[in-house]
Amino acid sequence: MKTILFILQKEFTQIFRNKTMLPIIFVLPMVQLLILSFAATFEMKSIKIHIVDMDKTPQSREMISKFKGSKFFRIVNYSDAYKIAEKDLKTNKADVILQIPQHFEKMLIKEDKASVQLTINAINGSAAGLINAYTFSIIKDFNRNVLMDTYGQKLEMPIQTTSSYWYNPQLDYKIYMVPGILVLLVTIIGMFLSAMNVVREKEIGTIEQINVTPVHKYQFIAGKLIPFWVIAMFELAFGLLFAKLVFSIPIIGNLTTVFAVASVYILSVLGMGLFISTITNTQQQAMFIAWFFMMIFLLMSGLFTPVESMPDWAQKLNIINPIAYFIKVMRMVLLKGSGFGDVINPFISLVIYAVLSLTLAVRMYKKKS
Repeated sequence: MKTILFILQKEFTQIFRNKTMLPIIFVLPMVQLLILSFAATFEMKSIKIHIVDMDKTPQSREMISKFKGSKFFRIVNYSDAYKIAEKDLKTNKADVILQIPQHFEKMLIKEDKASVQLTINAINGSAAGLINAYTFSIIKDFNRNVLMDTYGQKLEMPIQTTSSYWYNPQLDYKIYMVPGILVLLVTIIGMFLSAMNVVREKEIGTIEQINVTPVHKYQFIAGKLIPFWVIAMFELAFGLLFAKLVFSIPIIGNLTTVFAVASVYILSVLGMGLFISTITNTQQQAMFIAWFFMMIFLLMSGLFTPVESMPDWAQKLNIINPIAYFIKVMRMVLLKGSGFGDVINPFISLVIYAVLSLTLAVRMYKKKS
């Protein structure tokens, strides 16, 4: 135990002696949390729309006013020729074209029906789907007003619905994203620093000196991993405080559950980083391999897109993705108030993952004395 304490003292001294490393560990994660929480969103609040009004009647102007009054749309141009609007769409000056044809009002009055044309930039399929939904919602509201004017009374729908959104009543996308981004930052700290730590000893040659000492393998590895475990736990605690104060993230569940699962999750990430360090000889190699695994696990974790929407093979492959487990736990506990019993399955999976990754890393590290 005394040997491990001496190694820990050495590691913490090296960490706090490195003036360039301290901002990377303690400042950059908070800056990333602040930026990513606003930038990483699928919300669309400024859809650029080009209006082609070929009718120029009170009815067409009323429809245009519906889009002008919406908080989701920003009218970037008016014209009476579709070719002008199409040019804006091709040059990304507009996201959608609304074309109101000639005789629009006349058709509404004489035949009780008329048509408009929507042209949506669908390069981004998700964005196009949202634009389509928002646009049809406004047109539906316009139709309701036309029917009220025509029949002179308010039309009641046969089935009335009242919506209630649980766990995120304001549908604020930051509340959904911030817990996942916290997991990302803790993972980066744990995996990258542990992956490069042992490799750094190889590059500067001190690993040979350590190998010929009477320090046991488990003592050396414990001394290498515990400092980054402490730092990652501190990052998580500080990140939760930052998220509460800056983004007003609701913390409904028990934080003891969060830190209990986090303690095991960080061990699994540190085990991965240590394993990478044992199979590489330079920090550059360690960084590239760590980034390779990080990108795959991150994109399949459910941070940006739901796991349920992925193909079956991808969902099955996610069994070996520790980030997916912890993001799920963070959102369940913080936003839904789930208890430890509700997250016991992801917790057990992370325990198995931590044991396997640490065992593999220890076996791969060869101490030559």
